[in-house]
Amino acid sequence: MNAADVLQLEFASNPAELPGVRQCLRDWTEARGWEEAQISEIVLAVDEALTNVIRHGYEGRTDQPVRFSAEGIVDPREGDGVCIRIRDFGRQVALDQICGRDLDDVRPGGLGVHLIKAMTNKATYEHADGGGMLLTMIKFKTHTAKSSEDAGSP
Repeated sequence: MNAADVLQLEFASNPAELPGVRQCLRDWTEARGWEEAQISEIVLAVDEALTNVIRHGYEGRTDQPVRFSAEGIVDPREGDGVCIRIRDFGRQVALDQICGRDLDDVRPGGLGVHLIKAMTNKATYEHADGGGMLLTMIKFKTHTAKSSEDAGSP
């Protein structure tokens, strides 16, 4: 993997930073031949994850560090993909508490985790060394949320 295959960003936990992150990610994936529908899914998953970091991990504080990386990967079975990592230094939560609300509970909000899992092949949360959380999301070009039979499964 060469340096051009990795996008690394560090920014403050301010919602005003999100449009720039979304655009950088959109440009990076587009340059690597991702289809528009898949780019939109990747960007949506990242946006939901970053919103959760700001809202829950940092409890709305807008001056905390967030580290983001996207790296091109190749799996022998799935082919080309992307591995995205989002690292915060905020509040750690019990891993079994990270779940979306019941989908039968119809109201605004609370769907970020569902969307992240639907838009990616795999999403894993870990407690990061030194505090905070690390979210790793993997998506392959062979996967689109609209056609995946297991989009809702972890």
